[in-house]
Amino acid sequence: MALPFRKDLDKYRELDEDEILGKLTEAELKQLETVLDDLDPENALLPAGFRQKDQTLKKPGGPFDREKLLSFLEKQALEQKDVEEVVPYTGEKKGKVFIPKQKPIQSYVEEKVMLEPELEEALTSATDTELCDLAAILGMHNLISSSQLQDIMGSSNGVGNESFTNVVKGEKVIPVLDEPPNPTNVEETLQRVKDNDPRLVEVNLNNIKNIPIPTLKEFAKALEMNTYVKSFSLAATRSNDPVAMAFADMLRANQALNSLNVESNFITGAGILALIEALRENNTLTEIKIDNQRQQLGTPVEMEIAKMLEENAKILKFGYHFMQQGPRTRAAAAITKNNDLAWRLGVKNLCRSPCISSALKLLKRFLQNAHLVLSTEREKPLEKSASEEWKATIPKPSSHRKRRYSGPP
Repeated sequence: MALPFRKDLDKYRELDEDEILGKLTEAELKQLETVLDDLDPENALLPAGFRQKDQTLKKPGGPFDREKLLSFLEKQALEQKDVEEVVPYTGEKKGKVFIPKQKPIQSYVEEKVMLEPELEEALTSATDTELCDLAAILGMHNLISSSQLQDIMGSSNGVGNESFTNVVKGEKVIPVLDEPPNPTNVEETLQRVKDNDPRLVEVNLNNIKNIPIPTLKEFAKALEMNTYVKSFSLAATRSNDPVAMAFADMLRANQALNSLNVESNFITGAGILALIEALRENNTLTEIKIDNQRQQLGTPVEMEIAKMLEENAKILKFGYHFMQQGPRTRAAAAITKNNDLAWRLGVKNLCRSPCISSALKLLKRFLQNAHLVLSTEREKPLEKSASEEWKATIPKPSSHRKRRYSGPP
């Protein structure tokens, strides 16, 4: 037995939805879309910017004039009457007025010292010099000025005023001059890099703040075909991710550069990752510095750096301070391994040179001859010394009586 609502559903199963939607007008389709959006249960979880309908289909009525709009708003505000107050303001102050408490004034009364009549008369009739002498005897130097102390010291020691100098000399200030600006001519250096000048081996653009980004990209493009530049440094030049991307493309093509310095710039994790991916294809770069960027690179970037150092055996120096312990340990082990391998290859290549190989052969022959001489010396019987022959002539004491030998007669 079929339920009543199932009978109603059966007549809608054979309907063609595409045919029905094709007969709807554009306004009806928009209305249907609005109804479906309201019925969507996940619509409430979306941000407000995704939930609201498009309200920019209406064409503008005219050009926007800011001054005209401000004058209209001001006119409308003046024409509109203020809302009448329910209770008029009378200006009455409610509550108590705050009056800060006054602190009591502490009065200091100077105590009067009573002296004997003789001392009072002596102090009253004493001169300034005598009072200064008395103060110096009592050790009250704060009551004496420098000129008075100079007079007292000169009169008591019998020395003139010229010998007493009360001059305080300050330490000599060593001026610290600012570092001179980078004297590199950017345009001239760029042209020399493009011309592949064999005398240009090192390019230093450090601390030049006004280099445009397109100029730095031109440097990267020129280095792709350059075969003489070994070191390139652009620290503190405000380079960003587009510059890092350009130098990443350069590292894939250049086969002569040995050192690259991009420290103290605005390169983010995306630019550093591009450089790291390019180093997987580069076999000539041995030193790279990427530390002190504007923002931290993060753990994923540091893990990619450590992985690259483990795969690239040519990197001997890597300038970056790792924030995580895991990538730091892996990178240190990889750099140590690369330096050890480079040292072994250097020793091996040194031994293959003709001069070193001939010297090693001579040294080997010398050691073999020395070994033969030592072996023959060991086979010879040892000769008795004179002291041993003299000891052999000494008669041995009898076993039943012990005598002490004092030396030859």
